Amino acid sequence: MGLLRRCAPPEAFVVALALGLAGCGGAESPPPPPRPFTAVLSPPRGPAAPARPARRYLTAELTRPTRLFARRGGGGVLRRLRPRTEFGSRTSLGVLGERAGWLEVVTPRLPNHRHGWIRAAAVRVHGTDYDIRVDRSAHSAALRHAGHVVVRFPVAVGRPGNETPLGRFAVTDKLRPVDGTSPYGCCALALSGHQTRLEPGWPGGDRLAIHGTPATWSIGQAVSLGCMRAPEKALRELMRRVPLGTPVVIGA
Repeated sequence: MGLLRRCAPPEAFVVALALGLAGCGGAESPPPPPRPFTAVLSPPRGPAAPARPARRYLTAELTRPTRLFARRGGGGVLRRLRPRTEFGSRTSLGVLGERAGWLEVVTPRLPNHRHGWIRAAAVRVHGTDYDIRVDRSAHSAALRHAGHVVVRFPVAVGRPGNETPLGRFAVTDKLRPVDGTSPYGCCALALSGHQTRLEPGWPGGDRLAIHGTPATWSIGQAVSLGCMRAPEKALRELMRRVPLGTPVVIGA
């Protein structure tokens, strides 16, 4: 999978993970080959409550194809979004702001730190009190609920020259490898962010993720190509607790 090949160790490049992420850019991509991952799907949720969810963060689950605009009110179409991601999950976006029937959202269809606006009528609005905080210099991360740490764990981060990007992103997919010998361990949380420091001629995708690894010795060090490698126990807790759209903040 292009999304997670970004983080693989060199010996994993020979693994048959041919799915690229051309669809993260502007042009429409051809139908993808069979996926080496399966999405962990949440049960369908009903219509959003008429009032704003009483939660720390908002998430927006697309109910139909919709346009992503550069400005609130419909100015400048940036992309067209679909109700399913390229991995088969329901498209759930992190919400940064809301105003007069419009939502400002985080999406992998845009570069890091660039946001867009969608009509609130095109989504079900949900809420979560969870977030994930990554301290890049300390090589550690924490799952928090309502601001309180639930689980703290070490992570491998990007090595010098391939540093993990800083900023606020969101969980887009919860994935389990089809192959039990996958270099991504038990599971992976795909993020909306992109690795911007690609190596010349890099053939894989650029999406960030928090994922497992059989190279457990690397956890807690700056050795990856951008993604964050985490212990299996912590990953399973993340997979169980966090909904799609959960914010992930990577700090220096």
